[in-house]
Amino acid sequence: MRVTITDWIHKVLESFVKEGDLCIDATMGKGGDTLFLCELAGASGKVSAFDVQEAALAATREKLDRHRLSAQLILDGHEHMADYFREGTISCIMFNLGYLPGGDHHLTTRPETTIQAIKEGLKLLKTGGIMSICIYSGGDSGFEERDQVLAYLEKLDDRQYFISRQDFMNKGNHPPMPVFLIKL
Repeated sequence: MRVTITDWIHKVLESFVKEGDLCIDATMGKGGDTLFLCELAGASGKVSAFDVQEAALAATREKLDRHRLSAQLILDGHEHMADYFREGTISCIMFNLGYLPGGDHHLTTRPETTIQAIKEGLKLLKTGGIMSICIYSGGDSGFEERDQVLAYLEKLDDRQYFISRQDFMNKGNHPPMPVFLIKL
């Protein structure tokens, strides 16, 4: 049996996201996490997904159509998510940092907009809500983004947030690092 890091993140989130929940895929990419959240939130839930690339919206729309599911696909940066939702209403926010798989490696998440998005997301999360941040640290800006995001998270009040970072000891080549944050 092969377990991927994405499988692991999904397994953790399955215990938090319920039918009827409001969820955000902050980095839509090709729609894998958007589809996953739609399946968990069900027909009575709502999923919104953000990306700055039309190609991401097109790929996600196609994937959702194949599965006969729908989500609100937003062509905007994740740092603007607070413009679309009320504080304290979101059950789950997922981030996959880096670039669009198969896309232009120069179009990548950046530390300043990612940290702004995390700050906005923390306001949007309801008590007991979860945020997952999958940090890909390879590439031109990945290590810088990883270090800045982790430095920001380390300063959050442990009476307001439970934060768990996971490392994979037997995976080479700078594997992705999942971070889970639960709002207390």
